[in-house]
Amino acid sequence: MDWELAACRDHDPELFFPVGTEGPGAEQLTAAKFICGTCPLQAACLRWALDTGQEAGVWGGTSEEDRRDMRRARLAGRSLGVSA
Repeated sequence: MDWELAACRDHDPELFFPVGTEGPGAEQLTAAKFICGTCPLQAACLRWALDTGQEAGVWGGTSEEDRRDMRRARLAGRSLGVSA
């Protein structure tokens, strides 16, 4: 994957690692997700974050909580015999 094409490459990396989910942290999260929404690598970035277990930061337009929910849903689907 050519990360040089990523929309985040010209932004401060700290933007993608907000501290907290309220106040300034919420504003950072919104800004980071907006940038991800413009990125041609958004889907690949999200896949990478899920495959490598990234627990911190915004990856592929998702927050830590978003990815936790995705992992839970994926595990629940497997336990029910549903392919995800």
